Amino acid sequence: MPSKPNTPEVFWLSIGEIHAKLVAKEFSCQELTKAWVERLEKLGPKYNALALSLRKPAISRAKEIDKELKRGRTRGPLQGVPYGAKDLLSFGGYPTEWGAKPFAGQKFGDHAFAVNKLDKAGAICAGKLGMVELAGGGGYRYAAASSTGPGLNPWDTGRWAGGSSSGSGAAVAAGLVAYALGSETWGSIVTPAAYCGVTGLRPTYGLVSRTGAMALSWTLDKIGPMCRTAVDCGYVLAALAGGDSDDPGSAGKGFYYAPEYVKTNKDIVIGYAPRDLEVIADPAVVKVFTDTYAQFREMGFVMKEVSLPEMPYGAAASTIIACEASSIFEELIASGKVNELADQNQIQGLKASFDYTARDYLKAMRVRSLVKGMFRKVFDGVDALLAPSRINIASPIGDALDKATGITREGVTLPTRGLRDLSAAGNLAGLPLLSMPCGFVNEMPLGISVVSRPFMENLVLAMGQRYQERTDWHKRRPRVD
Repeated sequence: MPSKPNTPEVFWLSIGEIHAKLVAKEFSCQELTKAWVERLEKLGPKYNALALSLRKPAISRAKEIDKELKRGRTRGPLQGVPYGAKDLLSFGGYPTEWGAKPFAGQKFGDHAFAVNKLDKAGAICAGKLGMVELAGGGGYRYAAASSTGPGLNPWDTGRWAGGSSSGSGAAVAAGLVAYALGSETWGSIVTPAAYCGVTGLRPTYGLVSRTGAMALSWTLDKIGPMCRTAVDCGYVLAALAGGDSDDPGSAGKGFYYAPEYVKTNKDIVIGYAPRDLEVIADPAVVKVFTDTYAQFREMGFVMKEVSLPEMPYGAAASTIIACEASSIFEELIASGKVNELADQNQIQGLKASFDYTARDYLKAMRVRSLVKGMFRKVFDGVDALLAPSRINIASPIGDALDKATGITREGVTLPTRGLRDLSAAGNLAGLPLLSMPCGFVNEMPLGISVVSRPFMENLVLAMGQRYQERTDWHKRRPRVD
């Protein structure tokens, strides 16, 4: 019996599986798109994941795809597959509100570069997805810092979906879209991917153009996919990547997805820091990550203990973001409209960003140069780094995000820094990262990250694919009504 697009099974298939069913004409692209849009409209508000349904343009595009498929014209695995885009990416003629009340009703005439790239691949944008206001610029204290409400986790709606790409993580985890676009300046793809149990790819800085996307930090912002599998992330990145003269940060590079050419496991050296786990308070969390390290070792990878040197990674990253955001949102702050934001901490943070000096910014950028040089030395001895995406499960939705959570053990002093600063350091250096589900604690997912040199996406994707061929964490799904 052929599948029907409104049966639950379809909503959990991989990109390649969905496209294959379209090509086999098990259902039409219009049928598929209507079913998925209806699901997104129905369940998206349950998780505060939907910012705007794009029903009309999505169905119109689906009609065009059906005509292509009828003529036997196939573009690739993304053709006819519905996805969602974080609401900082413009969709021409429709509101793009950046999750923030001061920008309600804001429209742009053109699609973002990333949306256009996916359109050329035949993908169908089903909706704009909720996000933390202004992608968290200024620093927010509560998950409710969004015009669409706090991102709720499909595994437990009493917990956070993660920021700032909360809607993207929740929508993929709940089967509301086949995949989604998110953005990361400092953890905004990695955190929701880990908390929601999906696979997220942060590409190398400059590999995907930011034209048509809200800027938070010109020198740190990155756009990437959140999917079910590493393979799906590879398909999406292959369509997204490419040079763009309108983005000064563009690397001018494309990406050809070819994991089959990555060297064998026994020839790949992974750097990791098992001592980092000693600071984690919850033994169940420690066991998940210990088991994950063991799994990679059993797969034949060479495991080598490493450590990042002592440097002000977090201070440098936060200073760069604050300085660049103060320029980007200068009018919002100076006009007083910043007071319309939902989070008081964020309001005060954006106002305080005016107090930074050029000297502060230049010092932070100097540290950044040193961090890039440091990573070149680190990767002289290893091919990739392996570390927890986050060391805790998703936090309760009402908790202050700066609250002492008890996730780390008091009085434990580690002799080295290990890889605990990998989030800030990796973003400063613009390194590619793949976050994958690696286990559960209290029925909530945890994620593991693979990081490598710039433009080594095929390596991290191949390692992710091989791990997911041996495990089924990425196949687990929450109960969705």
